[in-house]
Order: sequence, then C-alpha cells, then structure tokens
Amino acid sequence: MAEITAAAVMALREKTGLPMMECKKALQECGGNTDEAVEWLRKQGIKTQSMRADRETSCGRLAVYSDPAKGVGTIIEFKCESPPVSGSQDFKDLANDIAKTLALGPGAATPDDLLAQKSTSNPTHTLGELKNELFNRMREVFELSRIKRIDGACGGYAHHDGSKAALIEITGNVSGPQAAEVAKDIAMHVVALAPQAIRKEDLDPVIVDKEREILSEAARKEGKPENIIAKMIEGRLRNFFSQCVLLEQPFVKDDKQTVGQLAKAAGLEVKSVENWKLGG
Repeated sequence: MAEITAAAVMALREKTGLPMMECKKALQECGGNTDEAVEWLRKQGIKTQSMRADRETSCGRLAVYSDPAKGVGTIIEFKCESPPVSGSQDFKDLANDIAKTLALGPGAATPDDLLAQKSTSNPTHTLGELKNELFNRMREVFELSRIKRIDGACGGYAHHDGSKAALIEITGNVSGPQAAEVAKDIAMHVVALAPQAIRKEDLDPVIVDKEREILSEAARKEGKPENIIAKMIEGRLRNFFSQCVLLEQPFVKDDKQTVGQLAKAAGLEVKSVENWKLGG
C-alpha cells in the first residue's frame, strides 16, 4: 500500500472540504491517487445521500434572480434539514446559483432538469454535482423543491433569512432608469404585506360581495338611511381594497403614495406576481 502522507491528506481535504479521516481513507482506498480519491468520495457521498433520502427537509431558503434589462426572472425553493445549514454561506451561494442558472440558461421544466444543467457560476460542474458536493461537506439532505421562471421583465426580492420572496413581472418602461429599483421595491412590498390581488378587478367577486354585505349591515345598525348606504359602502370598500389589493395599498416605504402611483410614476405596470413562503 502506498504511503499516505499528511500533506496529501491535507491537500485532499482542502480540495473537497471533507474531514481528515475520510480523506485519508479515500487515499488509502485509491492507492494515494488524489483524482481517484475525489471520485471515490463523491460516490460514497451519493451512496450516503440515498440512505438518508427519507429525512425531513423542513428548512431552507428561497432565492430570486431578476433583471428587467435581460427580460427574465426566477424564483426557487431550496430545502435542507436544519437552520444552521440554511444560513450557511455555501448553502446561500448554491441557492443563488440555482436561481441564476435557471434565469440565464435554457430554462427547465422540472427541478431535476435544472440540476442536470451546468452551473452559471461554476460551469465545469452541473448544479446536481455541486449539490452532491455540498452534501458531502455538510451531511444533510438537500431538495430543490420548486422552480419558476418568467420570460419577461421582472423585479425580485427575498427576505434576508430566505423564508419569503416575491417575483414581480412588469411591463411598460422596463428599460428606464427606475425600472429595476421600483420593481424590486414592489416585490419587497409584496413580501411585507402579501396582497390578495394585483387589481380590484382581480379579486374574487364572492369576497367583494361578502365584504359589501358586511359593510351594509354595519351601516344599517348605525341607523343610516337606505338611500345613502350604497354610496357609503363604495367609500368604505376603498378602505377594504387598500388593505388587500396591491395597486391600492399604501407603499410600505412611503405611505403617502400607493403602489399603483409608484409604478405609474416610473412608467411601469404590474403584470403578474409570484409571492412564496418557504414550505408553500
């Protein structure tokens, strides 16, 4: 058996990020050949990962990539087993790489399709290989559970802990100097206030009718005459809309204007909204 030096073990550890004893065993199994040891460790990691596939992945983070000028936006959900791993820089970097690859690559119909693609940040590896390498270092099961790509100008925002994120598709003056900033601000607003609809017309009519009924009954109990109740209700509905309709809500960073007014001033319209929370 070839002599395994401490320097060889340390070099393999630096290359793989795995514990010293595992690196030493790999070199012993491969007769001191570093390249073969890397492959041996990779296969051992895949084997271990398959044995742990049924472990719960209740933690993780959401990541977004957006650039109005490029005309594409993505949002993904990448899950793991524990909060410390979800907060690690390596996990964050891989989640962001996945979102970026989905945006700048050919697109993907499923998470597995995406994981088979070369990483945008590390094109010598597929995303799946990077995911397996991260498992080898952290020994937690990872799951790319949801992906979404919008082929259109977008703005995106993810909460600092990755638990909530939004992707906003915009139209209009998408190449304007304010487009990227305003689209991101609207996405942040969506994460903060979670509107039920973009426009009043998008709300479920059943919900609006129910609210109108509740407001009408309250007005009657106040002793208001029937001939003015209808006008009163329309006014009170505006308050209702300002609570649950995106374009009617006061902007979270400046409540003196609505989100609709903010978008209009930048020459933008909100076309669609993806508002995600970790775990669905």
